[in-house]
Amino acid sequence: MPLKDDSQKRLSKSSSILAALALAFVFAGLLLTGCQTEYEQMVERELASGERHDSLFFGLYLGMTADSFYKHCWKLNKTKKFKQGQFNTSVEYTMDELEYPAVMNFYPTFNEDGVVAEMPVMFNYKAWAPWNKKLWADSLVLQVKDLMEKWYGPGFIEMTHPEKGTRYVKVDGNRRIILWAVDEQYVKALYSDLTRIKKESEKEARERASKSAKENQPKNG
Repeated sequence: MPLKDDSQKRLSKSSSILAALALAFVFAGLLLTGCQTEYEQMVERELASGERHDSLFFGLYLGMTADSFYKHCWKLNKTKKFKQGQFNTSVEYTMDELEYPAVMNFYPTFNEDGVVAEMPVMFNYKAWAPWNKKLWADSLVLQVKDLMEKWYGPGFIEMTHPEKGTRYVKVDGNRRIILWAVDEQYVKALYSDLTRIKKESEKEARERASKSAKENQPKNG
């Protein structure tokens, strides 16, 4: 009987240890989740979904070839939907979707494969003036955010940086949109493909590791 009691005690003790370890892992998981920001959780969740959302606006999309981009813009230029933008370095669209007439100027960033990797967009009210505060960027950014929620659905989160100010961010699958007031006049939106950013970051990390390994190889002789 004493041997049986000892076995039961050891089993009970082992069970208690396993339960404690399991509880510790649960708490560790909660702590790790708790350490993630709302933005980090959103990015992780959306990338894990495997969904692709490449659509930008007016038939443009992430991954679009440079040739297709120029042909599409030229087609819409002939219908007078698009025109040459500021300083002849962007495409301009005159907006009537907002409370006051506005314009959006855009031109994509093409990656080394010659496809659209990012799309920076600048918005401003046409009648902006320093003395007309109702047309300042702090009100425009909210108008643009509301418009984008009509285009892409709700889900923007607000992020505040002590130096960079307020940013509105939305992630759907691979597509991230960041929106902010640049100054008193302009609002900027930046569309990015997070899967491409991730691949490029991983590629750079491998290249750095390879370079470091070569530099640290013992020299012969």
